[in-house]
Amino acid sequence: MLGAEPVAAPGAITYFNRAVETLDPDALQALSLQRLETLVAEVGAENAFYRRLWHQAGLSEVPVIRSRRDLARLPLTTKDQLVVDQLEHPPYGTVLTYPLDHYVRYHQTSGTTGVPIRWLDTRESWAWWTRCWSFVLRAAGVGPGDRVMFGFSFGPFIGFWAGFEAASSIGALTLPGGGQSSKLRAHLLGDAAATVLVCTPSYALHLAEVAREEGIDPAATAVRTTIHAGEPGASIPATKRRIEEQWGAVSYDHYGLTEVGAMGFECQAHPGGIHVNEAEFVVEVLDPDSGEVAAEGEGELVVTNLGRRGSPLIRYRTRDRVRLVRDPCPCGRTFARLDGGVRGRSDDMLVVRGVNVFPSAIEDAVRRHPSVDEFRIEVFRQDHMDQVRVLLELHAGSSAEERNREVLTVAEEIRIRLGIRVDALAVPEGTLPRPELKAKRVVRVDAMGPDPS
Repeated sequence: MLGAEPVAAPGAITYFNRAVETLDPDALQALSLQRLETLVAEVGAENAFYRRLWHQAGLSEVPVIRSRRDLARLPLTTKDQLVVDQLEHPPYGTVLTYPLDHYVRYHQTSGTTGVPIRWLDTRESWAWWTRCWSFVLRAAGVGPGDRVMFGFSFGPFIGFWAGFEAASSIGALTLPGGGQSSKLRAHLLGDAAATVLVCTPSYALHLAEVAREEGIDPAATAVRTTIHAGEPGASIPATKRRIEEQWGAVSYDHYGLTEVGAMGFECQAHPGGIHVNEAEFVVEVLDPDSGEVAAEGEGELVVTNLGRRGSPLIRYRTRDRVRLVRDPCPCGRTFARLDGGVRGRSDDMLVVRGVNVFPSAIEDAVRRHPSVDEFRIEVFRQDHMDQVRVLLELHAGSSAEERNREVLTVAEEIRIRLGIRVDALAVPEGTLPRPELKAKRVVRVDAMGPDPS
């Protein structure tokens, strides 16, 4: 039931498995609950991490899952628990359901929000990863005849590894960009007439910049589709618009986590949100403080993956703030959507003079200004309160007067959108880093701030 479907006609809405993606919501919930019951039974019998976690929560027997209420009785899983588990039981912790010789893939988290977590997958779990990515690619219209460029390092961070394998499994030609400079990638992309670019949002903008320096107009290449993950940028309207303008292509966002899997994707209807693959994941949206179901579907996303039995996560707190909606989508999918994508991380939220500020809101304001090539958000303490300033790297060639005027314009845009005044400062061209993977744009500094280089 979860296999691929034949190739669609040109211009048609594409699916990886139309029957599953358009299931009646009640039938979809019944399917996921059936798989959840099987998962919990096997994990409860074989997985030391969850046996211990459930015992500590007062569950003396393996839980039986018949409904969402049964799932809600299980304790939440947190990243801190996984980190401690790996420290106490190195190197992989006890979340592995099977003996070590069952595992064939090693990856780790990027470490941008703390200690990296090591993660292993069995052959079956990796096939599941690849299947999940096939949903992502087909939803963006990728299929046989496409040439897909993967612009990342192919290191231990899971990045787009599964997407690479999924692309070849659905009949596309895969172009690996590992071990290459951005200049070489720009030329490979042009020489191979790549039709799809897969990378982080910030790297898509950087690669376009490098391409122009090499005499290649990114908008004149064969690229018609870009797919992004690793950062929320492709769901931020101003960033998405800039990527599309730079590449002359349609930009799609994808949501996933190393420890969870490839769980969300934008469709060709572009209804303003990311579909959650409810055939492969069970999602809850909870109030991050009370742990109760969030009002109006807006709160912290909690995820259970259904096909990664070798290293499962059950009721995992992602720390990502979302708004889950179930309005009908023009693409015909019945999967719920994250309205506006990931709206921010609860552990990234800043409180500035009593106002809750998410870095994604600052990015949306900054990216509306084409003159800004790159930016950084600096947080510092002053008068016992957090303060924020934004460093802006502007296009070269502008006069001092033009640069000052643009900095003031960006600062005013931020003030209007956030309701607070934020200092903005111009920095010399080439000062701020261009990341290949996840951009780290929020930096805590001393009050005077470090040299931005």
